[in-house]
Amino acid sequence: MIEIHEADPTSDALRPLIEAHFAHGETAGPAESNHTMDAQALAAEGIRFWAMFEDGQPVGCGALRALPDGTAEVKSVHIISKVRGRGLARQMMNHLTDEAGIQGVAALVLETGAEHLPEYAAARKLYERLGYSYCGPIFGYENDPNSAFMRLALEPRN
Repeated sequence: MIEIHEADPTSDALRPLIEAHFAHGETAGPAESNHTMDAQALAAEGIRFWAMFEDGQPVGCGALRALPDGTAEVKSVHIISKVRGRGLARQMMNHLTDEAGIQGVAALVLETGAEHLPEYAAARKLYERLGYSYCGPIFGYENDPNSAFMRLALEPRN
């Protein structure tokens, strides 16, 4: 059974998951374009972090960083390799979308690897299927040929 709940990214239980996510970011593209956050950065103020568990074991994560323009940046969505292909990344993205809607966020934005970086192809396809559109650089980023920026407008919830 899959459960998602807020968690401390610096906890010992989540260390292997966060380290796997960080290692992926370090090898998937050029170092100067790596925006992967480590555990300390994910624990910073203004960031909400969720872990995904299956039978009590961490299998994935995702985070939202509140931005001053009323949007939230999707950060650190990662599913461990041994459970990929089961729709867990979609489940985490849907969870983040629901949480952002509850918070009254106007849109979700994200940065991922550009088309010429094959390690990010599955992520880009997922975001496209979820309705994200490509856009220019999001708050806090510069134009980068190794980055793709995407946005999903959210409906206000009453």
